[in-house]
Amino acid sequence: MSDARSENLIINATELSKIYSEAENALCIFEGLDFQLAQGESVGVLGSSGSGKTTLLNILGGLDKSSSGKVVLCGVDLRACTEKKVTQLRNQHLGFVYQFHHLLAEFTALENIAMPLYINGIARKKADKQALVMLEKVGLLARAQHKPSELSGGERQRVAIARALVNEPKCVLMDEPTGNLDEETAKGIQEIMLNLQAHSGTSFVVVTHNTQLAHKMDRVMLMEKGALTQIG
Repeated sequence: MSDARSENLIINATELSKIYSEAENALCIFEGLDFQLAQGESVGVLGSSGSGKTTLLNILGGLDKSSSGKVVLCGVDLRACTEKKVTQLRNQHLGFVYQFHHLLAEFTALENIAMPLYINGIARKKADKQALVMLEKVGLLARAQHKPSELSGGERQRVAIARALVNEPKCVLMDEPTGNLDEETAKGIQEIMLNLQAHSGTSFVVVTHNTQLAHKMDRVMLMEKGALTQIG
């Protein structure tokens, strides 16, 4: 890969392997995987349950460590970083959206979205202002003061997406973002994701069973039998 191409990569992962050796028989999830994500690019990752998609996503996001290989995030080799530095890189450059929204039950929609900003030391007034902008973008401005228990499943997921984007990250990693939603609500979430991606320039990696969603990304990859290949 050329130096110019490498410099444009948000994520550059090479020769990744994940092997669980604690068990009596070692379990190889995948071995020798390469994955690159360019600035502003979106990639859908398909694969059956247990194929290693979520494990790969967690390694790319610095939430888990590979058994071998390396992940370079925004030019920084995660292997050379302390846990504190990895956390700082995640907070600065990444957003996460999961199948289960993981909102904080005691806080309002506005506060949940603003939480990454609070954690990064942004003044509350400024953080809340940014969170309100994101609430408007996902069509939930009127629900700013509602807590998660007062929101529908689709609304909670929209709040989770807004939270992932409020820090204006370079990349958002999504694990089954529409997995628990009905078809109509899932389509609405898809439209929001694609619209935000088109206007923000943020890169997306979307792990999903939803073939339709995956094929709306710039590239589609398949995780199967420990290998990651591009399709289509």
